[in-house]
Amino acid sequence: MRRHRITPRPAWQSTVEEQGLIYPLTRHPDGSLRPYWDESAYYSFTIAEIEALEETVAELHEMCLAAAAHIVKRDRFADLGVTDPRLAALIAESWRRRAELPSVYARFDLRYDGDGPAKMLEYNADTPTSLVEAASAQWFWMEDRFPDCDQWNSLHERLVDAWKRQAPLLPPGAPLHFAHSADDELGEDLMTVAYLRETAEQAGLATRAISMEDIGWDHVSGRFVDERYAFVRACFKLYPWEWLATDRFGPHALDTLDNGGGTGSTLWIEPAWKMLLSNKALLAVLWELFPGHPNLLPAYLDGPRELAGTHGWVAKPLLGREGDGVTVHAAGDAPVLRDEPCCYQQLAPLPEIDGNRVVLGAWVVEEEPAGLGIRESEGLVTDGYARFLPHVIR
Repeated sequence: MRRHRITPRPAWQSTVEEQGLIYPLTRHPDGSLRPYWDESAYYSFTIAEIEALEETVAELHEMCLAAAAHIVKRDRFADLGVTDPRLAALIAESWRRRAELPSVYARFDLRYDGDGPAKMLEYNADTPTSLVEAASAQWFWMEDRFPDCDQWNSLHERLVDAWKRQAPLLPPGAPLHFAHSADDELGEDLMTVAYLRETAEQAGLATRAISMEDIGWDHVSGRFVDERYAFVRACFKLYPWEWLATDRFGPHALDTLDNGGGTGSTLWIEPAWKMLLSNKALLAVLWELFPGHPNLLPAYLDGPRELAGTHGWVAKPLLGREGDGVTVHAAGDAPVLRDEPCCYQQLAPLPEIDGNRVVLGAWVVEEEPAGLGIRESEGLVTDGYARFLPHVIR
């Protein structure tokens, strides 16, 4: 694994915007605009490294499914902060019927520097983003700059195939709605959903775009409807389940949740059982079930324990995106407990390469490893100011 400096392509910004990456720049707190899509450098890997990462991701995914099964079997929903018995029951039913429910994609965040095993930092299994840049923009960049190289990137083909395979699970005769929040100012969620919709259409599905805010509730029929008053029978949503379950339409979403076979219900993608995997409490359950596993970091729910005096720790809220609420504590710091429920994970500083902190985003489509995206940040926490860099296999 190596980082290489390179001159960006002429008119790189307009090029990636035409490819769907309409958010190539990030506005920083000082008001400056800096590249989010950063092709002033790229990463290269050997095929042996990529094969090892693929094996790791496949194993981690299976371990996460085992942890989800454990949570349901042992009724450990309170560890996830799920205290509503009804919601817990619906998640459990979704898990038991998962073979009947469409589930498309997810993304692991890994610490990896090419020297030693990759370490799992978290699993974004409900609303992962950075898909457009990982599946599309970096592939076209490689074709422009290194046409003789390869890339760990079968995302597009696997997504199309996934929709084809899962089409029989969708309600017959109804379009698949694709929804994002209109509060998305940068356009990242919009384009992620638009891209996924494109892959579904290439698979032959009838689709319809909508914002979450335009989904209404018909009190007469007791159904969710779109702006045309058509029944929203199935919907892919880039909208976290913890929001959907608790906003003002939450009771209706739970009342009409299709966990397989409901004729008057709404089928949501990703399904409710993904709440088991996108919760940071999963990290502690994994360490409990697979202690000492080379691809895991020690993690606990009741405090940092021995981590306070050994490696240091990171406190992560059970739910959150882009590093929100994450705090970093060095070894020797007093083991302070947060007021909110958190997972306390061993501090494993991201590798620093040329002054940049790098994290790997390894994608899973259905049950298979499917591709890689790389982000860099200036600090230990990968936040909303991180940059995306392309990669090749040498």
